[in-house]
Amino acid sequence: MASEFVSIIRPQSDKNSNQEAHGKSYPVLPVRDTVLMPHAVLPLTVGRESSIQLIQSLGEDKTILVVAQKDARQDVPDGQDLHTIGTRATVHKVVKMPNQSLFVFTEGMDRVKIGDYTQTQPFLKAEFEVLEETEAPESPEDEALKRNVLAQFQEIVTSSSTLSDDLQTIAINIEEPGRLADFIASSLPFLTTAEKQELLEIVDVKSRLQKVNAHLAKELEVQQLRNKIQSEVQDSVQQSQRDFYLREQMKAIQKELGDQDETQKDVQDLREKIEAAGMPEETKKDALKELNRLSRMNPAAADYSLTRNYVEWLAVLPWAKSTSEAVDIKKAQEVLDADHYGLKKVKDRILDYLSVRRLKPDMKGPILCFVGPPGVGKTSLGRSIAKALGRKFSRISLGGMHDEAEIRGHRRTYIGALPGQIIQHLKRVETNDPVFMLDEIDKLGRDFRGDPAAALLEALDPEQNNTFRDNYLDQPFDLSKVLFICTANQLDTIPGPLLDRMEIIELTGYTEEEKVNIAETYLIPRQVKENGLQPEQLTVPRESVALIARHYTREAGVRRLEQQVGTVARKTARKVAEGTLKDGESFVVTPEVVHEFLGGIKVRVDTEIAERTKRPGVAVGLAWTPVGGDVLFIEANKMKGKGHFSMTGQLGDVMKESVQAAHTWIRSNAALLGLDDEVLKELDIHVHVPAGAIPKDGPSAGVTMATALVSLLTDRPVRPLLAMTGEITLSGNVLPVGGIKEKFLAAKRAGVRDVILPIDVKANVEEDLTAEQVEGVTIHYASRIEDVLDIALPKTLREASQDEEVREEVLAAAE
Repeated sequence: MASEFVSIIRPQSDKNSNQEAHGKSYPVLPVRDTVLMPHAVLPLTVGRESSIQLIQSLGEDKTILVVAQKDARQDVPDGQDLHTIGTRATVHKVVKMPNQSLFVFTEGMDRVKIGDYTQTQPFLKAEFEVLEETEAPESPEDEALKRNVLAQFQEIVTSSSTLSDDLQTIAINIEEPGRLADFIASSLPFLTTAEKQELLEIVDVKSRLQKVNAHLAKELEVQQLRNKIQSEVQDSVQQSQRDFYLREQMKAIQKELGDQDETQKDVQDLREKIEAAGMPEETKKDALKELNRLSRMNPAAADYSLTRNYVEWLAVLPWAKSTSEAVDIKKAQEVLDADHYGLKKVKDRILDYLSVRRLKPDMKGPILCFVGPPGVGKTSLGRSIAKALGRKFSRISLGGMHDEAEIRGHRRTYIGALPGQIIQHLKRVETNDPVFMLDEIDKLGRDFRGDPAAALLEALDPEQNNTFRDNYLDQPFDLSKVLFICTANQLDTIPGPLLDRMEIIELTGYTEEEKVNIAETYLIPRQVKENGLQPEQLTVPRESVALIARHYTREAGVRRLEQQVGTVARKTARKVAEGTLKDGESFVVTPEVVHEFLGGIKVRVDTEIAERTKRPGVAVGLAWTPVGGDVLFIEANKMKGKGHFSMTGQLGDVMKESVQAAHTWIRSNAALLGLDDEVLKELDIHVHVPAGAIPKDGPSAGVTMATALVSLLTDRPVRPLLAMTGEITLSGNVLPVGGIKEKFLAAKRAGVRDVILPIDVKANVEEDLTAEQVEGVTIHYASRIEDVLDIALPKTLREASQDEEVREEVLAAAE
């Protein structure tokens, strides 16, 4: 391996010696990270055992072949590990080093192409062929190229601190272009081994000179850029030193005059804020330590602003600032009743909390989680709670959040680091006991940057959030006085440990009557105000509100209802702006006006149920979804075949099992149902759940599947305006299912008059549903599938006739 290089001018080897050497076998010296160019002297450090034996074996003929390794990491290279082009060289001097290695001075003679290797042990020997340079007659272009190469080389040597000026003199005295190219290639330290090997392998003189010219041009450009950068850095350092001296002089002058500079004023202001913040002693000690460090720093220092921002965050946080207003239970109840209709359970839980807080002011805040479909008032209820408590309110949206640092903050080692959302919102509200609404907690994400749900575990645990530690502050902050309220549409996506820390309060949805009351009390006045109308300019009778709620919306909440009311208000505002509605005149929104403003009826679920259940094999089930309950149609049909049974409609595994269980129960109880088992073997049955593009799953449709199949096989239509839910077993038992309140409200919104539920959910119905919600709907309880069939299917011709009259009545009313 070469430690340094020396290039000298030697006379060219004559062709006779080349011819004599051709065909002979010479020792091959592999070298790492080094290329010996022809006509150059290169000192080599020889340390391999095989290479030492090679040098020691040389006699009168000191000629060797110097070849570069392809991979410098190869300790024992063979012929395949070496390049095919090398240099024939002469060993002039060998110096033995104290560490037993040899220092060998070699001089390159010719380019050679390595032939067959005739010896591998104890060192390599190979035949070779001398490569003669190909050089065309010199032209003006070649002369210009040579001069350009020489000029660039001189410029690089002049501007370099490591290259000797003697190299310029040597280069000027070289006449042959090929030798000039080799000399420059061996003299340039910035060329890599691969680049030097490439130049060694180029036999054509002009091509080699052009390649050297390109390397020189590139290096020249790099040197110019480096000099420019160095100059700019030096100017910047000189300017910084000048600024430093001027500031020191200014400080001395201000000290003599008794004035104080802006930096010291800023430090003093921060010190006063720290003293007044009321932070814990340990935190205060760290804050003052950072402040003292800040006071000694130059404002132009790189980390001055980082340190100042950190100290300011510590100083402005509400460590001891609380809302001191006393809790008034009656006032709080009035606020909740004024802002929200119904929701008795939710209001009772909030008033219970306020009552306990009045008796025990230092109690730990609960973690409430409002779960329900969109538009039922979860977020607005949080605002009302803050208003009732007389506290500040702040909302943090967690939907789509996938970075743990959004909750716990970034560490100060990162550029642009900030505290997490919790600390940031505490700074905004300027109090340590606000109401925090953590919206959409069921839609948290997670990726390689961490799990925000796991970061929330500390913040939402009353037992440990009194020492919540943000990564940026790295100081414990007491969150026990904060009232956290979370919202979610469903609980399935919330991690178990996080769900365990929260008190779940369900907001299931509203009946039509409740929607009408909410619209009259809240939605219509709000839309009148937002659309620039006066209260007396718009009158919406109750029947028109009910029409909008029934036939223009289909939702558990009231968001869509408010949008439709807003449309009516905007149409009215247009009439006022156009002058159609005179001053002092009130515009009455009749049902005809509703149709004019909102278009034709959008939702006809009750008539759809009556129409579709006219034929046997159609039953109505009830389903739970994250946006509330919904009705689900089950259709069955039969045809002659070989007893095949098929299911369609993107059914999940659980729902498929429910269909199979229902089919098995019917086959096993064919005699009880009056069915001929032989006839069933000759029928193909197909069960389909419409809306095939929507995936469906769950056990709730078991009784509905059985009812639809029995209706089909016995040729009896299911009674109109009847819906059901429940799981079925192979023995015919009806098992309880969840989401009863949401399903029942969905059935009532759809105009259902009879609902069949499992007997085991009777206690839940009595507890969760109010008399107003149940009004107008008959609830039937069943423990066996036979009970369901007795209720759902007519047993006599008289009952079938009565069902048909009801169906015709519903359809006629819709017309």
